[in-house]
Amino acid sequence: MRSRLVTLLVLALPMVLARASQSVITFADVVQVKDLGENAIAATSTGGLNTMTFVFLPMGLAFIIQSFVAQLVGRKELADTRRFAWYGLGFALIAGIVGAIAIPFIPSVLGLASYKPELHDLMSSYMQIRLLSVAAAVGIEALGNWYGGLGNTWMQMIAGIITMVSAIVFNALLITGRFGFPAMGVDGAAVACALATWLGFLFLLVAFWRRWGGAPKLRGPLGLSKRELWRVARFGLPNGLNWFLEFAAFDAFINIVVAKLGATTVAALNIVIAVNSIAFMPAFGLASAGAILSAQAIGEGHRERVWANVKLTLACTIAWEGAMALLYVAAPEHVLSWFAPSGLRGEAVIVVGGSMLAMSAIWQVFDAVGMTLNETLRAAGDTAWTAGMRIAIAWGLFAPGSYLVVRVWNGGAVGAMACLCGYLMLLALALALRFKTGAWKKIELIEPKVDAVVA
Repeated sequence: MRSRLVTLLVLALPMVLARASQSVITFADVVQVKDLGENAIAATSTGGLNTMTFVFLPMGLAFIIQSFVAQLVGRKELADTRRFAWYGLGFALIAGIVGAIAIPFIPSVLGLASYKPELHDLMSSYMQIRLLSVAAAVGIEALGNWYGGLGNTWMQMIAGIITMVSAIVFNALLITGRFGFPAMGVDGAAVACALATWLGFLFLLVAFWRRWGGAPKLRGPLGLSKRELWRVARFGLPNGLNWFLEFAAFDAFINIVVAKLGATTVAALNIVIAVNSIAFMPAFGLASAGAILSAQAIGEGHRERVWANVKLTLACTIAWEGAMALLYVAAPEHVLSWFAPSGLRGEAVIVVGGSMLAMSAIWQVFDAVGMTLNETLRAAGDTAWTAGMRIAIAWGLFAPGSYLVVRVWNGGAVGAMACLCGYLMLLALALALRFKTGAWKKIELIEPKVDAVVA
């Protein structure tokens, strides 16, 4: 037990730090623009979430690369893993092109929401700049997950630290204007994030090219295979569609349901979400590390070891998110004071956000359970069922339910948070039942022998 815990934590620590660095970037944006007012907070945080809509589908594809590589490592077929990095880079390129095409349409799409003109303009400009870094964001996940499948989680951590430090420095230079740089406000935060993301990706790209971090040496032709690429897409697309459509439901929740409650509530909710990333991102790193161990066990032909990995991972993720829940209940106003703007507006954000943050403590354990089981099922290749169930809960229950509670029945901020809690509880229950059936044990993610038909 102790040796397995050490193995999990050693593998997870870099992933936790990598995901934590993403949380710090979110914090940096909110903290460094907070003195520009609640519109700046809402534009930056909600604009960042909206931008992720263009990233989640290809990112879901990138995560399945980790599953393929980890199972190949379990089968001792290291030489066959390198081409999966190229598949991931191809997904990143396509995502970047789609993001660039979407740029001129952003103001019109945001015009469908209920934002006031000033917030609409700030958010539109922020998103248009951020979309220039979509390819880099997906590229980081593709190469980071490829390295993770090999068992090296340090490379993505280094990329995350590069991105985090760069984002904070560029924010300091460009938001208010320092050392001769122009004061760009919210646009400065977008430029900072875009530049930092590209720097993080370039590090991983050079590392992959130079075979740093234990990347296997290519022996013979690369062997890119149309059949294999289709297999990656077949298992990865449900995962990507799941992330995209589920996040789209959450995005609609903010832009359609919560936006009607006013800028103060939107700013408060986005601060609560930013604070919750402290709990979510490290727990996600732990869950992903557990998934790597499970995928390697499956590749070795020892599916019976998966449950032991899941129990250990669940203990770690629940312990972390449970500790954060206690903090949210004990001192919600104190936590929020770090991110709220100064003055009466900031006090209003704290008042509204305090109850919302305290309520978010309810979902922490359910979030840990759902996250751990979803990552394990993904590692086994059970992506189609999980995608269908998650999308059904998100769009069949959460989206219409939150609209009724908040917009029709005037449930306000408390009603909005209650809907989020119910959604995560149902999701955790559904994934637990799916894992218990054992259907994932019958799925063959990789073929017994790769048919390398050169593209």
